[in-house]
Amino acid sequence: MENYPVQVLLAFAQTFDDPEGNFLNWLLHNGYPELAALSSAIRGSEEAFDWLMKHKFYHLAALDGAIDNQAKASEWLRQYNFQLLIALAGAVNNRPEAVAWLGERDLLIFLHIAGRIRFFRDSQTWDYHKKPF
Repeated sequence: MENYPVQVLLAFAQTFDDPEGNFLNWLLHNGYPELAALSSAIRGSEEAFDWLMKHKFYHLAALDGAIDNQAKASEWLRQYNFQLLIALAGAVNNRPEAVAWLGERDLLIFLHIAGRIRFFRDSQTWDYHKKPF
């Protein structure tokens, strides 16, 4: 995810506090459908998760699973050396070592994204039957 422009990452973060879906639609129609799908998957859409898998965005599907504390998804990210995504998932779950890792590398945009996702998740009731990675 570090290869996206900061403005795109900010738009992704905004999708978690955008009931009208303006930022989600912007991502979808401006060349970032994978980020729109990731946002939807994190918010519980199995269809979006399936889209990520079908279009070979396995790392983003695994990030969704790791955010949900799925061990298999976290292990997949470790195996393929997606350190940033491991830290992002950890920061969403408020793990101090992940927050420190992002902070030490001055990856503040990812701390912002983690905070937005955490706030969204803490405000929701979740279906624990969500499809595993």
